[in-house]
Amino acid sequence: MWRLISGVFMGWSLGSNDSANIFGTAVFSKKIRYPTAVILCAVFVIVGALLEGGRGIQTLGGLADQTANSAFVASLAAGLTVTLMSALKLPVSTSQAVVGAIIGIGLVRGTVHFSGLTKVVVAWVGTPIGTVIASMALYPLLGRLLDSLRWNIFARDLLLKWGLIGAGCYGAYALGANNVANVTGVYVQTGQLTPLQAVLLGGGSIGLGAVTFSRNVMITVGKRLVKLDPFSAFIAVLSMALVVHFFAKLGVPVSTSQGIVGAVLGIGLLKGMQTIRARTLLWIVFGWLGTPTIALVLAYFIFAVIF
Repeated sequence: MWRLISGVFMGWSLGSNDSANIFGTAVFSKKIRYPTAVILCAVFVIVGALLEGGRGIQTLGGLADQTANSAFVASLAAGLTVTLMSALKLPVSTSQAVVGAIIGIGLVRGTVHFSGLTKVVVAWVGTPIGTVIASMALYPLLGRLLDSLRWNIFARDLLLKWGLIGAGCYGAYALGANNVANVTGVYVQTGQLTPLQAVLLGGGSIGLGAVTFSRNVMITVGKRLVKLDPFSAFIAVLSMALVVHFFAKLGVPVSTSQGIVGAVLGIGLLKGMQTIRARTLLWIVFGWLGTPTIALVLAYFIFAVIF
């Protein structure tokens, strides 16, 4: 059972990186304090993992045959990759890290099922596109609805605050439902964990990462890409949560990082390209491209050398 340590590490690294996608925009629009945000994120990640976290496990299991040793190395390589990106303050895709690691090991063992990649890659491309479209649709629609209420500034401010908290909690729920398969899915395939044990261990370790090491990436998402007002932050998180939850229903683990960046970009496009910090965007795209590559290489060499 010592091999589960890498799964816990992977969950911790996921929580430290991806929780920024949930509450980063809310924290830096100054509608919720960082400690409150990470606690809410941890709680709702665990709830989402428990209620809807099992669907993505089958998808990841279909990419390559797993053993106890390959599951250990896949989680370790993916966790190391995501932790590196968190240290660089980059929001990245844990789904891409896990898939890259699984393929790297599969190449060593000759057990890669490339046919299973099609569904995953389509979802990866569809996630940022979907959130761009969602945010560009929701921003004017809900904006007109909010303006029609004709509330005073204090009532409007209170509504936006609770809207951000609600959207963040929903986003955390979607994160747990969608991404817990990235953490412990390989252990279910090898019989080391039952599905219930997998979602409990995965959800708990994601929550731990959110509480302990999420601030730096939260700054990048919430402050450095596009400066968001509270309403824009609400739209961004809601758009991301809707798209990620949709893919959770399909059983495809996707990236909340790509989701939130797509949503923020959609709002930036509505407001004018000059609001988008191009250098930060390019740095984030580098992280997206590098994540599966680094995880694949790490997993390939770790597995080839040790096993």
